[in-house]
Amino acid sequence: MGRKRLDGIPIMNHRGRSRTIKRLSREGIMEYENVILDKYGTDNRIGRITLNRPEKLNALSQALLTDLEAALKEAEADPDIRVIVVRGAGRTFCAGYDITPPSSPPPAAPPGTRPIDPIRRRMYQGANLQLMLWNLFKPTIAQVHGYAIAGGCEYAMMCDLVVAAEDAIFGHPGTRGLGTPRNACIWPMVLGMRKAKELMYTGNMIDGREAERIGMINKAVPADKLEEEVTALAERIAIQSADALAVHKHSVNHFYEVMGIYPAVHWAADFDAVYQYTEQAAAWQESVREKGLRGALAQRDGPYGDYGARPRT
Repeated sequence: MGRKRLDGIPIMNHRGRSRTIKRLSREGIMEYENVILDKYGTDNRIGRITLNRPEKLNALSQALLTDLEAALKEAEADPDIRVIVVRGAGRTFCAGYDITPPSSPPPAAPPGTRPIDPIRRRMYQGANLQLMLWNLFKPTIAQVHGYAIAGGCEYAMMCDLVVAAEDAIFGHPGTRGLGTPRNACIWPMVLGMRKAKELMYTGNMIDGREAERIGMINKAVPADKLEEEVTALAERIAIQSADALAVHKHSVNHFYEVMGIYPAVHWAADFDAVYQYTEQAAAWQESVREKGLRGALAQRDGPYGDYGARPRT
């Protein structure tokens, strides 16, 4: 399986379906189908995980999430790595969950017959993977360009630090019919109540500059300086030993754990399951059945004039 480059970021060629883990690279790192794990920087202290479905804007399929979990565990166990960078291949960080409907979608369930338990299990599994980023023994940095929306925003927010291009886009349009963020993007803790509610009620998108201004991210930089800025920050962090950094990370984390981040994230996952039974969710599901995904997205975002409904310049 050969490698090529796209927009300056290495990606893998995809040819059909195969096992999640392909083989060991020459450096002893596992090669995955949907992510790339490599090491760089001084003494290979920086681990880098690249979401690698650029043709799908790095949409979060179950296969990608399985690979991401395995790559995070591998990077955490690697004695060389002191800090982990997460980024996306191609022209965007991550455009959210892969919501492509099946080729033969099931008919709408009669009212009152759709069980909630399978939905809750799925939401909890996703929330637990997000909390894995929180619990890792190594600091994580989200390197964001293009879109970090919906599920992509959820995962970026769970990284310890976020550095983005000034023109990057953050937001959660899924709140307009697909659900409530299964970790609430931890916005209530990061932004405070007022801005968190505004973003949840509207699904509004904001750029990297505004995200920095309101404290959603650490820093917004020119797009052509993003790689350089992230590498410089990661190198500076990695001067300290991995065990010392783990103590610092969990010392800060514990304040938020005492404030209730674990139950809050799981409650958000529960609310995401409950949302699937709302009038808004029913309207979205009907729109997908009638218009297809592209038509449903246009109908959803049209009144707001953003995301895919933005005027072309």
